[in-house]
Amino acid sequence: MKNTSKMLIALGAGLAIGGVLGVLFAPDKGSETRKKISDQGKKLADKVKNKFHKEKEFEKMNGRVEELI
Repeated sequence: MKNTSKMLIALGAGLAIGGVLGVLFAPDKGSETRKKISDQGKKLADKVKNKFHKEKEFEKMNGRVEELI
């Protein structure tokens, strides 16, 4: 196995363990913690969608500029 693969596996395991420990030791109730996680996931998904749409618009504009040149 390559070093990169080992590093990615270790990173994933660390994130999973950290996530579980974070939820276990969270000061809020479980339902509140789940809501916070859900809200953050939605915010992240919105950011990714916005960046994707901006990239698509950039590609369109780039194509139009190339046509004009």
